Amino acid sequence: MQKSAIGDDWWTTPTESDNGKLIMVTGRRNLESAMASGKYNDRIEITWKYRPDDNGMPDFETSSLMEKVTDAIKSILKKDKAAIITGIYTGDGQRNWIFYTFNTRIFQHLLNKALAGFELLPIEIYAEKDPEWLEYKEMKELTEIAEGD
Repeated sequence: MQKSAIGDDWWTTPTESDNGKLIMVTGRRNLESAMASGKYNDRIEITWKYRPDDNGMPDFETSSLMEKVTDAIKSILKKDKAAIITGIYTGDGQRNWIFYTFNTRIFQHLLNKALAGFELLPIEIYAEKDPEWLEYKEMKELTEIAEGD
C-alpha cells in the first residue's frame, strides 16, 4: 500500500470576520492526495476563545502559548498520520484549528498526548463528518482569492 504524500507548505493571509475584525488565516497546501484517499472523513475543530485587543487579536502571552500548543499538536501528528491539520484561524476573539481525521478516538488520544504538558486550556472541540472536505475547500477558495493566487 502506497502512502499518500502530505505537503507541509502553508500560506497566511488576512481576511475579515462578519463584523469587520481581522482574521489571520493560515492554510495548508498540497493536500489533494489526502483528500483523494477517502480516508480522512471526519473534520475536527478546536476553538480557543480569548480576550481580544482592539483588532480582535490575542495578547502576546496568549499568542505565544497558542503557538506552543500548535507546535505540540503538529509534532505529534508528524509522527502519527491519523489526522491532518489543514488550517488555523486567529482573530475576532478566538483561534480555530481545523483537522481532518480517519478516527476521532485516535485523534482524541493524540491530542491528549500533545497537550499533556500544558495547564488546562480553554478549548472546545467539535467534530462532524466532512468527507468532501467542504470546509477546507471553502477556506482555500476564499483565501486564495485574497492571496492573489
